[in-house]
Amino acid sequence: MSQESVTLPGLGHYEQLSVRYEEDQQTLWYTLRPIGRPNFNMDLLAELAHLHSLIVAANERAMNIGEEPPIRYTVLDSDVPGVFNLGGDLELFHQLIVDGDREGLLAYATACIDVLYPNAVNFCQPMTTITLVQGEALGGGFEAAISSNLVVAEESSRFGLPEILFNLVPGMGAYSFLIRRTSPAVTEHLITSGEILTARQMLDLKLVDEVVPDGMGPHAVRSLITRHSRRGNARRALGRIKQCFHPVTYEELMRITRIWVDTAMQLGPRDMRMIQSLVRAQDRRREEALRPRRMEAQG
Repeated sequence: MSQESVTLPGLGHYEQLSVRYEEDQQTLWYTLRPIGRPNFNMDLLAELAHLHSLIVAANERAMNIGEEPPIRYTVLDSDVPGVFNLGGDLELFHQLIVDGDREGLLAYATACIDVLYPNAVNFCQPMTTITLVQGEALGGGFEAAISSNLVVAEESSRFGLPEILFNLVPGMGAYSFLIRRTSPAVTEHLITSGEILTARQMLDLKLVDEVVPDGMGPHAVRSLITRHSRRGNARRALGRIKQCFHPVTYEELMRITRIWVDTAMQLGPRDMRMIQSLVRAQDRRREEALRPRRMEAQG
């Protein structure tokens, strides 16, 4: 099977994303390459939203003239060693809360929803969205991962929602996505415990669709797409039926997000110190992730 990457016209170039199109599988891969901490900063969210609009436009142009849509699958992954994404921009959260800037915090949260919602509803297109997790997916990284229709995780990957550590709950999709994949009891436990789960534990909970050995993630995704595409028409129809039965709506996500913002604005000094501690932990995790790459460059 060919894995040649080609450029799909009109998809552009980004500072914090790497985009490639594999024509043989009609698959668009887009890789997170955040500047600074491996989290969702505002510039990265803006690039994701822009790319998403171009994905929809590319398919609609083709369908409007009776042609096959060029993108049947999207794959979201990361190029940070050992990290998929560590979640929200905690330093920004801290500053906005200190400043009493509720509208600024709501704007950030809305930018997250504007990226996660299209992925969750496969861009309202005859498409399938996939996440490949190779490392840690925490907080908003967890939410982003399970917002896709399918999730592939490498064996050493870890997942968790640490917001409870600073007296908050995740607010950009976690409850909505979890409740549709698992039970209310499991959903509440994951949100209120802060427990870190292995890829195998996620598979047992049906929050991950496949677990594969480390380093085999890209091959596993391509194999999954091959199998999926053999019955692609039926599977895409099933996805639409699921959305009819128990739809994820933008309005639901925004209602929850507003509750999250209101709750965040009430955090106390101890909670704020914990956020600062987690920011430092993210900095350390970034340094650990980048150290092998720097050593390789020096050697």
